[in-house]
Amino acid sequence: MFSSVFRKTGAAMGRLSQSLRVQLLSLVLLTLFGAIGFNLYDSFWSADATAKLVTDRTLLASARVIAEAVRVDEGGNVQVDVPPAALEMFDTGFGDRVFYQVITAWGNLVSGFPDLPLPAVQRSGEDRAFRGADVRVLMLDHPVVGLPNDGTISVTVAVTHISQYAMRKQLWLSDFSKQFVLVFLASLVTILGLQRGLAPALRLRDAVRRRGRNRLDPLPPEMVQSELRPLVHALNDYMERVQNQMAAQRRFVSNAAHQLRTPLALISTQASVASREDDAARRDEALAALRASTRQISRLASQLLTLSRAEPGSRRPRSDATDLSKAAREILEAYAEEALKRNIDLGLEADRSVIVEGDGTMLREMLVNLIDNAIRYSKADGRVTVAVGQENGHAVVTVEDNGPGIPEGEREQVFERFYRIMGTESEGSGLGLAIVREVVEGAGGSVSLSDAKGGGLVVTIRVPLA
Repeated sequence: MFSSVFRKTGAAMGRLSQSLRVQLLSLVLLTLFGAIGFNLYDSFWSADATAKLVTDRTLLASARVIAEAVRVDEGGNVQVDVPPAALEMFDTGFGDRVFYQVITAWGNLVSGFPDLPLPAVQRSGEDRAFRGADVRVLMLDHPVVGLPNDGTISVTVAVTHISQYAMRKQLWLSDFSKQFVLVFLASLVTILGLQRGLAPALRLRDAVRRRGRNRLDPLPPEMVQSELRPLVHALNDYMERVQNQMAAQRRFVSNAAHQLRTPLALISTQASVASREDDAARRDEALAALRASTRQISRLASQLLTLSRAEPGSRRPRSDATDLSKAAREILEAYAEEALKRNIDLGLEADRSVIVEGDGTMLREMLVNLIDNAIRYSKADGRVTVAVGQENGHAVVTVEDNGPGIPEGEREQVFERFYRIMGTESEGSGLGLAIVREVVEGAGGSVSLSDAKGGGLVVTIRVPLA
C-alpha cells in the first residue's frame, strides 16, 4: 500500500519538477521577449530618427555648398555654377536621385527644378512627394554679396529615401542581432540555472521513490534549498501522521480483538452449559446470560462500526440540516422504558429548534452514546438531564447525570478507544466517548467534561449552528 503511495508521490513530484522547469523557463523567456520586443520597437524609431538626422545634415551641407557657389556678375545678374561635390555627397551606392532649386528673394529661379516643393521651416528636413517619389527636402536662406540691401537667395535640396531607409534598416538589424544574441545567451543561462536549481528537488523525488513500503522515517531537510524545506517538513509531518494512524489502527485492532474475545468465550461457555443442563431453571438462566452476552457483543460491533464511520475520510462528507432538539427528544423517548426499569428520571430542556449542519446519522449516534452512557452509569433512582440550546452562534448540548463521575486526571484518557476507568461496575466497551469526540470534531465542534452539582458528570457539546 505505502510503496504504491510513495511511487505515486514520486511520479507526481517528477511531473511537478518538469512542469516547474517549463513554467519558469517560459516565464523568463516571455519576459525577455517582451522586453526585447519593446526594445526593437524603440530601436526602430531611434534608427529612423538617426537616419533622418544624417540625411538632414547631408542636405544642409549640400545646400551650403550650392549657396556658396552663387555669385552676382557685373550686370547684377545672379548666377550659380553648382559644384559636383554638392551632389556627389549623396552618392552612397543606393541610386538616390537628387533635386535642387536656387531662387532669389524676389522669386526668380536661378537654377534647378521650378516645381520642387518647399518645406515649411528652414534648416529642418521634411518628407514630401515629388514627381512620383518620396523625397526628403531641406531649404536654406543664404546672403549673397553684391545683392542690394543684403539680399538673400534660397537653396532647396531634396533627395529620395533609398539611402535613408537603407541606413535605418542597417542600424535596426544591427540592434536586432545584438538582441537575438542576448536572448540566446539568457535562455542558455536560464536552462542551466534551472537544471542546477531543480537538482535538489529531483534528488528529493528520487529519495521518495527509493523508499521501501515500511520506511516512514523523516527526510533530511538539508538535502534541498531553503525554499523547498517547508515541503520536506510537510512530508515529514505527513509521514509522522501516517505512523501515528498506523499505530492507532494496530492498537484499535488489538483492543477490538481483546474486547470481542471475552464475550465470544462467554457465549461459547454459556451455550455449552445450556446444552448440557437438564434443569429447566438453570437452562433458562444460562440462556438469559447467553442473550445478555449476545446483546453485549452486538452493541460492541455496532459501536465499532459507528466509530469506523466517524473517522475522517471514511465516508463522503455530508451536510444535513439536523434539529438537535428533535433528535434528543426522540432518543430520550426510545430510552424511556429502560430508564423506567431502573427508576431513572429523564429530563429534557430544549429550545424549540436548534439546527446544525453535518452528518445527521452521526450526530444522532453522538446523542445516543451520550444518553446511553449517562443512563448506564447513573445510580438507580437517579436522574439524567439533557439540555439543548444556543449560545454565540453555537448549538450547546449538555448531558448531566448523578453517577460516579470521572476523576479530573482521567478526563482526557476517557476519550481514547477502549479506555475504561478502574473499578467501573457497569458493562461497557469504552467506545462511547471516543465516538462522541470523533463526531463532534468532524462537525467542527468541541466536547468538554465537568463535575455536576451534587456529584456526577456534565458532558458539554458545542457545534456551529447552520
